[in-house]
Amino acid sequence: MKIAIGADHGGFHLKTQIAEFLKKLGHEVRDLGTYSEEPVDYPDYARAVSEEILLKKADRGILICGSGVGACVAANKFPGIRAAICHDTFSAHQGVEDDNINILCLGARIVGPELAKDIVKVWISSMFSGAERHRRRLAKVDAIEREFLRNAS
Repeated sequence: MKIAIGADHGGFHLKTQIAEFLKKLGHEVRDLGTYSEEPVDYPDYARAVSEEILLKKADRGILICGSGVGACVAANKFPGIRAAICHDTFSAHQGVEDDNINILCLGARIVGPELAKDIVKVWISSMFSGAERHRRRLAKVDAIEREFLRNAS
């Protein structure tokens, strides 16, 4: 799987560990930064990862900031992105199976590296169920997105 990964300074160290973990599992990883603990703004990395997915350069993305919240909020501003904060394995697999999330958001100040690896492993191995009720609900989410994009013009 092709995975784009990005983080602000708060998520830098965890991003590095997760990127290496993904490579060891055999995934193609596109590390979009940041590359140090120097303060940066999470929306820039949310944009970079979201664009990789929207341009079909990556299958899924991972964003890491201090809490996971800011990166998640920013990523969800992009049409077609379904980002979710998952700080447990249940949310990680349920988010993919039911809600077809394409970006996993983690809080480096919330989860440690070993739990983060467990979450990522479960998230990667999960697939959208395609169940009718989930397709119906996602179609409603898409309709809301299209409605507000039209009205914003």
